[in-house]
Amino acid sequence: MNRRQFLACAASIGISGIWASRLAAAPSRMTWREDRDLFPQGVASGDPDDHSIVLWTRRPFEQGERHDLTVEVALDRGFRRVVATARTSALAAADWTCRALVGGLSPATVYWYRFTDDSGAGSRIGRTVTAPRASDGRPVRFAFVSCNSVNEGAQNAYRRMIWEDERAPADRKLGFVLHLGDFIYEVVEYPEETSHRYARTVYDLGHIPDARKIGNFYVPTNLAGYRHVYRAHIDDIDIQDARAHFPFVCIGDNHEFSWQGWQSFTKFGGKVEPAQPLRVAANQAWWEYIPSRVRKASGAGLEQFGPPAVETAPIETFDDHGFGTEANNRAAVGSMTAYRALRYGKHVDLILTDLHSYKAADPTDRAEAAALDSGEYPVVPQEWMEIVDGGKDYAGGKPPATIAIGDKTIANYRKDEPAHTVLGREQKAWLKERLIQSTATWKIWGATNGPLDMRTDPQNLPAGLVEAKWPGRDYGTFGGGDFSGAFAERAEIYDTVRDNQVSGFVTVSGDRHSFWAGYAAPALPPAGFAPVGLSFITGSISAPGLGEATEYWKDSPLLPLFVRKPAGAAPEHVINLTIKRGVRSALEYAASGDIEKARAMTNADVAPHLEFVDMAGHGYAVVSAGPDAIETEFVCIVRPIARATTPDGGPLRYRVSHRAPTWQPGTSPKLEQQILEGDAKLSI
Repeated sequence: MNRRQFLACAASIGISGIWASRLAAAPSRMTWREDRDLFPQGVASGDPDDHSIVLWTRRPFEQGERHDLTVEVALDRGFRRVVATARTSALAAADWTCRALVGGLSPATVYWYRFTDDSGAGSRIGRTVTAPRASDGRPVRFAFVSCNSVNEGAQNAYRRMIWEDERAPADRKLGFVLHLGDFIYEVVEYPEETSHRYARTVYDLGHIPDARKIGNFYVPTNLAGYRHVYRAHIDDIDIQDARAHFPFVCIGDNHEFSWQGWQSFTKFGGKVEPAQPLRVAANQAWWEYIPSRVRKASGAGLEQFGPPAVETAPIETFDDHGFGTEANNRAAVGSMTAYRALRYGKHVDLILTDLHSYKAADPTDRAEAAALDSGEYPVVPQEWMEIVDGGKDYAGGKPPATIAIGDKTIANYRKDEPAHTVLGREQKAWLKERLIQSTATWKIWGATNGPLDMRTDPQNLPAGLVEAKWPGRDYGTFGGGDFSGAFAERAEIYDTVRDNQVSGFVTVSGDRHSFWAGYAAPALPPAGFAPVGLSFITGSISAPGLGEATEYWKDSPLLPLFVRKPAGAAPEHVINLTIKRGVRSALEYAASGDIEKARAMTNADVAPHLEFVDMAGHGYAVVSAGPDAIETEFVCIVRPIARATTPDGGPLRYRVSHRAPTWQPGTSPKLEQQILEGDAKLSI
């Protein structure tokens, strides 16, 4: 795209496009002085392509509705080689946030940028990087992250990421950070009411205006509430520094709207409520604070969101994909379309999906399912999960009339209903087409919710450990809630990969607050095992996970499946063995503390899809994708309950690499694992 085309395109969609000069770089003519107090949330950049990027800041003003800022882009931090200078606007209607689309940039190039108001007061200086051209054969390197709980933890992982990137050679620096959701936690605790959770201090994020109280948490009820939570998160210095150092590519998960929400529904205390205006407010706040190229119903202009007028109304009818047909629901969800794809050089097609805006209601959460409660067991029989998930399509279109689990039998309430969907009709069709048509070496699907099965083998528990007999046929799953519970839809995507000979298929995810590495497979034993790709899940930046929670559970016969508490030592998360190697392995380690004995008790069929699992891991993952191999490195920090006092973000627990050479379609990939630092014996 040339300058004339870029500016014409920008004008047609209401954007003041900024075109950089690649030939004439000159010293800045601006009178600029940094004043971070006037730009309290710093700067950020997002969604780079090979010639342009979206830049962001927030400059609140006490009066007026609109104020202009000057944005400069340079090839050096001292702004002696400025390639673009232009005026852009901050609007009160956008909470004084400001975005600028800068085009005419060179590919795979580091740029520096800053904003200045008319008084000469300036933002901090930001750094960003453009994407390589689609023909560029150099490896692509990026980090992926999720789950910043500023209320309950420190964001030390970002400090470590910046520290390592600043010291890395040019070919090992990160091109961007992929944020896979829960950038904010809309559920906020107030420290004067809840001072601690687990061993964590609850940090003060201020009071959400017009908040609703749910248990110990407060949640937004309007746009002002969401805006408050975004500002409180970005005020964290480590998040702010990371946004100033790396371009971010973001996709939301559940907490950007509502913890247990989907479409325009919220769910609190088991009660489902329509919340169309709240969905619009959540989308608007995300758009205002996350620089991106997402589509919005009000047009492509970058000045403000333009929310549709919607009302709270019952949502009672659904299409054949479980999407509420009520007009306000359609308008609210449609106010922003976040799924999109970005190309990074010859080797990476990054495909991002939205797993909460279009999903149907969880079929395992229906009242009818309560009769199948597995009692003392922490897992649910996998076969009934699959029956309920599959609906009328289960078993090739021959679902059973009843569901029998142990001595309990209920009518199959899903036998005449379609298979459960998380993606929705349009998004799923788009995802399939993008995977099939991609020419990149690696088709990397950012799925936000982990697709790797989380199950174990309660059928192998010693007799008498639990009073009641295991009611399932064989394996038990830890339940739905993420993409691993969408058995039919996940298999549909994986079958598309297999049937269309899609090479280099990889999923990257977050949400689970734990590290996982393994294989993308449509089924597990006893139904077979034929991987079509690789799958990785990153630990949370700071949010507590299941491993940490188990340290505070009451004693029970099954507690050794989750945690071991040796005298005078830190708790050990035996749940990793329960998931990866089965209950016999976990119980052996809980009793003896001997990892070799525990590994000898492995049930090879419980998790052939897993090479690594750590249910208590925090940090981030780094992907290096080249012509011959892909590598994902887990960088696990110590539990971030307090801000690190050292510039490197504090010590590491471990650093583990998972590398796979390219493989031919129809063959299975093979991960090569290497422990680079630390001890991860319960995870491998």
